[in-house]
Amino acid sequence: LRALTAASAVPAAAAVAAVALSTNSSSSSRLRLPSPASLPSLSSAYAAAPASGSARKPNAVPPMAAAAATADLSAAADKGAALPELMTEFMVDMKCDGCVTAVKNKFQTLEGIKNIEVDLNNQVVRVLGSLPVNTMLDTLHQTGRDARLIGQGNPNDFLVSAAVAEFKGPVIFGVVRLAQVNMELAIVEATFSGLSPGKHGWSINEFGDLTRGAESTGKVYNPSDYRSNKPLGDLGTLEAGEKGEAQFSASKEKLKVVDLIGRSIALYATEDRSDPGIAAAVIARSAGVGENYKKLCTCDGVTIWESS
Repeated sequence: LRALTAASAVPAAAAVAAVALSTNSSSSSRLRLPSPASLPSLSSAYAAAPASGSARKPNAVPPMAAAAATADLSAAADKGAALPELMTEFMVDMKCDGCVTAVKNKFQTLEGIKNIEVDLNNQVVRVLGSLPVNTMLDTLHQTGRDARLIGQGNPNDFLVSAAVAEFKGPVIFGVVRLAQVNMELAIVEATFSGLSPGKHGWSINEFGDLTRGAESTGKVYNPSDYRSNKPLGDLGTLEAGEKGEAQFSASKEKLKVVDLIGRSIALYATEDRSDPGIAAAVIARSAGVGENYKKLCTCDGVTIWESS
């Protein structure tokens, strides 16, 4: 009751008590509310209220907020937790209605797909679901058709809904995609090669200065209004296999893609990021849904095919 009083007001506590009594009318016990004068103040209640079985300091973050803010991104990825639903667009080489049917049938065999829209005129496939981008690209390639990611995000809610950071070697290659699901949640997906086997720390860092590689990208990004035991830009751990390849997909609370443009993603040789860093890439805006229908080209600018 004290915690309830600290979180709201006395009338709210009374209303909750009334509901509890009405839903358990068979019980002979009665709930007796203390007088307002005997209730603790807001500050004293927060100081006295325990969190996870231990006392919290008066200015500590409330338990629910702290739990969301300090979610371990790498743990979510390791457990294979489903990603939030998001719209993803691909340009696919389709020439007839048979191509459309083949693409739809292939996606319908996958779990985590909510809706598929195919625009044959623009050769665009829109997928609403919770699967990683690489899984969906592999599915399209299995139909025997060329396909490329051209947009991701929410077409209605965000000015900047997607971003990308590309690692272009000469040793470490990879791509990191960030997509806004809602104002409180973003998706982080990554694929790397060329890493030494084992665990590597990685993070979103303050600056996009690559003059000295990861070393000149500054500290781990952490907004001034973010309250947590570790910075918001801490992405946890990447684990590379024997071939030096690593993949990652998870959601991240409180991350806003629009605030990341021009910053960087840095990779480290050690899990605790105690070294200067081994690679870094600048975060740039990526096409959102419905923003990239003109043509499909490789990274060297050679057009593969154009939409109508």
